[in-house]
Amino acid sequence: MLTTSVKAIKQNIKIFVFATKGHGTNEEKRILKLLENFELVNFDFDRSQKLKSFFKLIQQAIAERPNLVVMEGTGTAGGFACLLLRWFYGIPYVFSSGDAVAPFIGLKYPILVPLFRIYEQMLYAFCAGFIGWTPYLVGRALTFGAPKGMTAAGWSFVSLDEERLQASRTKIRNSLGIPSEALVFGILGALVWNKRAGYCYGYELIQAFRQIDRDDVCLLIVGDGDGLATLKELAGDDLNRRIFLPGNVPLEEVTDYMAAMDVGSLPQSVDLVGSFRYTTKISEYVSAKLPVVTSQIPMAYDLDEGWLWRLPGTKPWEEVYLNALANLMASVTREEILEKRKAIPVEIEAFKVEDQTQKVKNFIDEIFC
Repeated sequence: MLTTSVKAIKQNIKIFVFATKGHGTNEEKRILKLLENFELVNFDFDRSQKLKSFFKLIQQAIAERPNLVVMEGTGTAGGFACLLLRWFYGIPYVFSSGDAVAPFIGLKYPILVPLFRIYEQMLYAFCAGFIGWTPYLVGRALTFGAPKGMTAAGWSFVSLDEERLQASRTKIRNSLGIPSEALVFGILGALVWNKRAGYCYGYELIQAFRQIDRDDVCLLIVGDGDGLATLKELAGDDLNRRIFLPGNVPLEEVTDYMAAMDVGSLPQSVDLVGSFRYTTKISEYVSAKLPVVTSQIPMAYDLDEGWLWRLPGTKPWEEVYLNALANLMASVTREEILEKRKAIPVEIEAFKVEDQTQKVKNFIDEIFC
């Protein structure tokens, strides 16, 4: 396991940083960018060998003796390493997360919720600070004992002007065989199948699509995971005709694929999982000038300036939500979509990367004041 030293603007604070999602992932890139104003030792966390990474992480942090450990994510191998370093070696830690841990685990393993609630509360109680992907998560962290917190909501890694967006729209549609005049509902994300709910991203689009009688609507569902095969099966004869499932795409092409869509789907459950989220793709949807249809979660009210549709229903796989989505698909006009598109702000204050990196610098500096 290799370790890479990263030196940007030197500070007196030396930070040991890693992402529990793994080396080279979008979450590692996120935290490295947020901490670019510090001297960093980037630990290459291997998610496929969590136990080995756990021991290597502790061993290396003891050897390096950083002023602070920063963890992106909440995986138990990384989290317990942070706790042990704090308890036995006095090395403080900050962690960043986009999900409420115990409710998220409860989606798949309800029986484990009490254990993970204790684990989550320990992470908050013993940390030096918490960096949430949304203000709602920061509130949860403070409620459960974090001494201080701040929000770093994320940003789009690629920004395209109108000319490039139109060029990308044409290029992607041509490459997939989507008619230029089609009205495309789409989503981009990890297609992880939840057996308990019988759902993954994109499922809501296909189920709603099956309810409508409209020839000009197509679906574009971008991503990979164990749910992809199920979605292909659900697509049936419409696969690669009106329902397109190209699989995973490089990070730098995310905005290009979004540009090929007319309406972006951001389905979230209205509960202790979805209600805490902005979702990781909201900044990219804004960058791609893509109107969004979502649930009645706090984000859908707080960030809306006229470019969102909010649908009823507590779960995106339930009948109420699916029927509302089908009604939208069946009735929405190009003029309505254009009006939504015009309402999308040039930039949302919360997603300015330079502001976020400066705020994180201030946050970390003041932990040591």
